Amino acid sequence: MQPLLLLPLDLIRFFLLQNRAGKTRLAKYYTPLGDDDKKRTEDEVYRLIANRDAKFTNFLEYKTFKVVYRRYAGLYFIFCVDVTDNELLYLETIHLFVEILDHYFGNVCELDLVFGFHKVYCILDEFIIGGEIQETSKKVILERLKELDQLET
Repeated sequence: MQPLLLLPLDLIRFFLLQNRAGKTRLAKYYTPLGDDDKKRTEDEVYRLIANRDAKFTNFLEYKTFKVVYRRYAGLYFIFCVDVTDNELLYLETIHLFVEILDHYFGNVCELDLVFGFHKVYCILDEFIIGGEIQETSKKVILERLKELDQLET
């Protein structure tokens, strides 16, 4: 018999970055899922948000969770969180992530995310660790990224 895995309630389940065609450009899962389940989840979430009218809110229920998303240009930034979590917090987190990407890459585009995916994961890991938001200061995150860049050179 496997031990019961207890997860905290206020936990980000996953973060997805998908383009308008439904291609996943970045996926970070904070809870264990098999490869087939990940692919099915990505497809289901994309179908849910791609067909929504722009006049509706940027959050919706998905299974027993809540999906919070925002579209910037041709990309969907998507969080899956618990139903009781604050939607506005995650909309602001998405906005912070986009601002940091834009500052780091200089007017970020989808190609920057594809070819600099390791940096995008690094940026994401600077303020979300283990499914919990750890840092919300843009200045602090950018300083850490600068330090990491200096270590690489």
